[in-house]
Amino acid sequence: MYTIDHIYIDGAFVTPHGTERFELFNPATEAVIGTVRLADAEDARHAIAAAKRAFDAFRHTTVEERIALLRRMHEAVLAREDDLFAAIREEYGAPVSRGRWMAKHASSVFTDAIDTLRDFAFERRMGTATVVMQPAGVAGLITPWNSNAGFICGKLAAAIAAGCTAVIKPSEMSALQTKIVTEALHEAGAPTGVFNIVTGRGDVVGAEMVASPDIAKISFTGSTAVGKGIVRAGADSLKRVTLELGGKSPSIVLDDADFAHAVPLAIAAGFMNSGQACIAGTRILVPRSRKAEFEAMAKAAVEAVVSGDPGDPATEVGPMVSEKQWSRVQGYIRKGIDEGARVLAGGEGRPDGYARGWLVRPTLFTDVRNDMTIAREEIFGPVLSIIAYDNEEEAIAIANDTSYGLQAYVHSADPARARRVAARIDAGRVLVNTLAHEPKAPFGGFKQSGLGREYGQFGLEAYLEPKAYLGL
Repeated sequence: MYTIDHIYIDGAFVTPHGTERFELFNPATEAVIGTVRLADAEDARHAIAAAKRAFDAFRHTTVEERIALLRRMHEAVLAREDDLFAAIREEYGAPVSRGRWMAKHASSVFTDAIDTLRDFAFERRMGTATVVMQPAGVAGLITPWNSNAGFICGKLAAAIAAGCTAVIKPSEMSALQTKIVTEALHEAGAPTGVFNIVTGRGDVVGAEMVASPDIAKISFTGSTAVGKGIVRAGADSLKRVTLELGGKSPSIVLDDADFAHAVPLAIAAGFMNSGQACIAGTRILVPRSRKAEFEAMAKAAVEAVVSGDPGDPATEVGPMVSEKQWSRVQGYIRKGIDEGARVLAGGEGRPDGYARGWLVRPTLFTDVRNDMTIAREEIFGPVLSIIAYDNEEEAIAIANDTSYGLQAYVHSADPARARRVAARIDAGRVLVNTLAHEPKAPFGGFKQSGLGREYGQFGLEAYLEPKAYLGL
C-alpha cells in the first residue's frame, strides 16, 4: 500500500495543511493500492506565494540558463522512466506498449522545449519598433489523469522555457505518477520556488489558483465543462488562458482509400490510450458505396483487439481509469443501442474471462446518424461509430457538424485530394494517412475543443507577453 502524504512547495517536500485522504485504485483489479493526502486552498496559496517570489529572479535568467535547467530535468525524469512506467501501468492501467511510450514522453518534452527555445526570437524588429517577448508571470498548470506525467512535464517545460514560474495541480487520481515525477524534478536542482506541485481537488486547489490575482496564466487540459468554468472564474483578473479540452474527432475514409491501410489506422485512432484520449477518432465516416466492405473489415479488426490485463504484451485496450468512468462508458453503449445504432462488435459488459477490473469490450457501432448521442458526446472509452455518407461534400459537412474541433483524420490514396479535404475540416490538427505526432507543431482545438495552442513556438508564445519599444 502506498501512502503519499507530501506535496512540493518552495523547493521542499512538505506535509499538506489539507487533511482529506483520497484512495488510489488499480483499475485492472479494482483493488485499493494506496492513499494520498490532498492539499487544500491554504496549501495552494503558499505555493502561489512561493512561485511569485521566485519569478522576480527567474524571469531574468538567460536562454542558456533555462536550457541547462531543462536538460537537467530531462535527465532526471529519464532516470526514473522504469519507475514511472510501472506506476502508469499500475495506477492508470495503460497497456505495456502505451505505458512505455507515455513514460518516455514525460522526459522527451524537455528536449522538445530546448529545441524550440534555441531557435526562438525573443526580440524582433517590427517597423520602427523593437518588440521583446517577456514572461507572462506565474503560471497555473492543471493536468488530467489520462496522461498525467506527460502533461505535468510538458506544461512545465514550456513555462520554464518562457521564464515563468509555476504552480502545478495534477489529478489526484494519478498521485503515484506525480510522486515519481516530483522526486525526479527535485533532483534537477531548480531554483527554490520555480515550480511547485500541489495535489488536490479541482474545486479546491484548482479554484484557488484560477481565482488568485497572483497567477497570470492558466494552462488546463481536461473537460470542456470545466474549461468553461475556468474562463468564467478567471475573467475578474483577465487571466491568460490556454485550454485543451474535449474532442469528437472524425476519421474520414474517402472512397479511393486502400482499406487494408485505412481500417487498421482508423481503429487504432479510435482506441488509442484505451479510448481515453481527447484526440480519439471515434466517428468513422465511410462512403455508403463501400460501407459493407468497410464494416466487414472493421468488425474483424475490432474483434481481434485484446482488452485485458495491462501487463500482458498482447493487450491493446486497458481498463477504464475508475468505476465511474467504466459506468459512464457502459451507459453510452446502452444509449447507442436504445437510439437504434447496430452493434457490429463488442457491446455492454466486460470482455470474456474477466469478472473484475474496469475493462470495456472494444465496441463498434454502425448505422449511426450524426445526431445520435454516441456521435455527439465525448465517450472517453473504446467505442466507435461508423457513419455513412454519399459524397465528399457530405463527408466534410458531417465531419464539421460537431461542437468540437481538436483533431481529424483523412484516409485517401490521393495526397492532393486528401489535402483539399483536410483544408476544409475545422480542427487544430488533421492527420492524413498517419497517426504520427509532431512536437514542433501546434496542438489545440477549434470551437469548444479549447483556446490557444501547446507545443513548439506557439506553445512557448502562450507563456509570453509582447512589449513594443518605440524611439529606440
